[in-house]
Amino acid sequence: MRRLLLSAVLLSSCAVGCGVLENSEDHATDVARDAAGKVGERLYGQRPRTAEEVGREAAGIDGVEVLRLTGTSTHDGDGVDVVVRTSGSAYDDRYDAQEVVVRRCFVVRVSPRSAWREEPRDVDCPDGPPLHFTPPPPPPELPSGALDAKLPRVPKGGRADEAEVRRVLAALDLHPDIRTEVRAEAGRIGVSLSLKGNGFDPQDCVLAVVGPGATEVWVPPRIQRMPGEGGCGVGSALYRQPPPH
Repeated sequence: MRRLLLSAVLLSSCAVGCGVLENSEDHATDVARDAAGKVGERLYGQRPRTAEEVGREAAGIDGVEVLRLTGTSTHDGDGVDVVVRTSGSAYDDRYDAQEVVVRRCFVVRVSPRSAWREEPRDVDCPDGPPLHFTPPPPPPELPSGALDAKLPRVPKGGRADEAEVRRVLAALDLHPDIRTEVRAEAGRIGVSLSLKGNGFDPQDCVLAVVGPGATEVWVPPRIQRMPGEGGCGVGSALYRQPPPH
């Protein structure tokens, strides 16, 4: 009878202990899944991106490895599926001899149709090392300093010369990706140097105006450079908008 009672106690203890260990592993897996969910939050958005851009952004998050990319861009077909590997840990000092650490893989979908905080899907980790991404080439520099130094100064009562302003811009040997706009109006010359925007983030640009008694070069505030605000057009150089409130 004592043997039966002792066996029952041992089996009960094993079941409880094993259950806690399993729960610790499950909890560690939940932590890893939460980390993958944070990747989805970071990648969420309507801005079009290539698969490489998505992978590069995910790989730049601490503790995240990108193992596979499926799709060509966020706005083509079903978007881009990113297989990421994350880690999680859990520890219960009553039962765990040491901290339980797991590494798990999940699929994060990046698409305009993705839901905010969409739960990542568990998958088996693909074979092979994590993907590596080369840094993207830096955008061309908009030469605000050189523009300010080279633009002509027109005395009060004078008249700005559009041809002279265009000669200055030609001499700057601007990068082909920099768009140049020049407009003459009411004795003043407006200038806009800008880079093509993506339709979602603030556009990079420099504005300038050359007029009697004043030559100014400036970068519009971020809010004015947002899509639809018109802060980068040459009209905003001729008619400078007041600072946002």
